[in-house]
Amino acid sequence: MERIETRLADGRELIYYFDTAAPAAGVPADTRDLAETGGPRSELRHDALRGEWVVVAAHRQTRTHLPSDDQCPLCPSTADRATEIPADAYDVAVFENRFPSLAGDTGRCEVVCFTSDHQASFRDLTPLRARTVVDAWAERTRALSELPSVEQVYVFENRGAEIGVTLAHPHGQIYGYPFVTPRTRRTLDIVRAHRDCTGGDLHAERLDAEHADGSRIVARTEHWTAFVPEAAHWPFEIHLYPHRKVPDLPALDYAERDDFARLYLDVLRRLDALFGVPMPYVAAWHQAPVRADRELAWLHLELFSSRRAPGKLKHPAGSEAGMDVFINDITPERAAEMLRTAGEPDR
Repeated sequence: MERIETRLADGRELIYYFDTAAPAAGVPADTRDLAETGGPRSELRHDALRGEWVVVAAHRQTRTHLPSDDQCPLCPSTADRATEIPADAYDVAVFENRFPSLAGDTGRCEVVCFTSDHQASFRDLTPLRARTVVDAWAERTRALSELPSVEQVYVFENRGAEIGVTLAHPHGQIYGYPFVTPRTRRTLDIVRAHRDCTGGDLHAERLDAEHADGSRIVARTEHWTAFVPEAAHWPFEIHLYPHRKVPDLPALDYAERDDFARLYLDVLRRLDALFGVPMPYVAAWHQAPVRADRELAWLHLELFSSRRAPGKLKHPAGSEAGMDVFINDITPERAAEMLRTAGEPDR
């Protein structure tokens, strides 16, 4: 993989990642007439009763929303239309979000474009391209972790209109939060309490239990296991764990990154094969905080879909949204069996 760094017309950072060699001629400049960044920013407000931070980002009301294919801002630029990507083709591109939820003292938001092909999805990538994306995730995690305003780096992808995606082009995002998120803090506290009480590692014990049981494993490779957790919240929820304990994406070695790329493509293709239609999903990387409790964390990816049957979605309603108590209509064992028998993924 090679990379080229540049800047967009308003000063935002743009990085191209290439599967193999970067073009000898370099990359074109952004010719748009854009004002320098520095407009309205988000603010943090603290919910005292829940002990959680809320991000208020009123400026995002004007962000691009479900544009037509020929107006997509993530497609390559053409002679007739300049986009967020000045190049006329690219492998992977990462840039600062034009409408960030977090920026400056309140963190950072980046967009990760997986391919210049507007009609593709992550599942359509080659193993080589998927590996380039993994390397880009790892590099950006390292870079954002060095920012003084960032306490946790969150890499994720939302896919499908049912999830609330506003841009159809295959892409994900990276958030650099100025605090440790509530979900991560709760998990770390539970892992710490378990260690203090038993001396064991709850992540390791959980992974060992899934290996021993076997009924919820979807796929397993030399370095990774994909399984439906015993207490899955969503109809189809798959966790992908490396067998070696590492805190974050930069800590993965060469073989682990290669192995993940192949396994993840397998899992995504199985997910789409369940009902013969593209499954909406959220893919969320859980990484250690930047500066605290890193020894408690175990890097893993949680992938979940709100589709429970053809034409039927699982919506967080009264119990889920109001009380954080999930009610699942499909047993995890049945979900894992359906994924295992969804047919061999396309090659």
